[in-house]
Amino acid sequence: MSIIEDFGAIIIKNEYINSAKQKNWAIQHCNNEWVLQIDSDEELNKDAEFIIRRAVSSVGKNVHCYKMPRKNFVLGKWVKYGGFYPDWQFRLFRKKYGKWLDKEVHSKVIVPGEINVLNTPIIHNGMPNISKQLANLDRYTKYEADQLSKTGKKFSYIKWLAGPIYIFIKRYFMLMGFRDGWRGLFLSIYTAFYVFVSYAKLLEKQIFKSKSIR
Repeated sequence: MSIIEDFGAIIIKNEYINSAKQKNWAIQHCNNEWVLQIDSDEELNKDAEFIIRRAVSSVGKNVHCYKMPRKNFVLGKWVKYGGFYPDWQFRLFRKKYGKWLDKEVHSKVIVPGEINVLNTPIIHNGMPNISKQLANLDRYTKYEADQLSKTGKKFSYIKWLAGPIYIFIKRYFMLMGFRDGWRGLFLSIYTAFYVFVSYAKLLEKQIFKSKSIR
């Protein structure tokens, strides 16, 4: 609390439903024309403030958002392949136009106007250890299954079994995840297993729903 007070900031609270709804609720409490959103496990380079201020002060009114590359670090090392870079993030946007898509997980900002590139990266320390990532797996696959169910997706054995295989082949071979060594192998297996568990939880939801109807 003392750190927050030192910067003249305040804490506001709202009932959490999902990330997208929480962020859309928070936008209304921002005072400036432009909003920059970063997560608690992300940070910016030291020169980012100068780059951001220069960009928003000189851009035309038709530009509503900037996309920023994100560097994902796994156990302290930047992962460059497997589709994990540049991993474009839509994080700097005009308050008047930007909003997050109503999704249970992996939402992103949408705007009606143009999107420019901002060449200062977001540093994502999302996997300081494997235990944290495995703990996230249970939470995020639940959100993923909720999203699939909300959009009317039905459980499919083909997607359940073939989907993870395709994801692994794409990440590890097509997108050259193997160039990141064991980290690339781990992430390729992890993302494949993510799909497998998400569809398993979708099946679970449909089983429970069917039982409750009877």
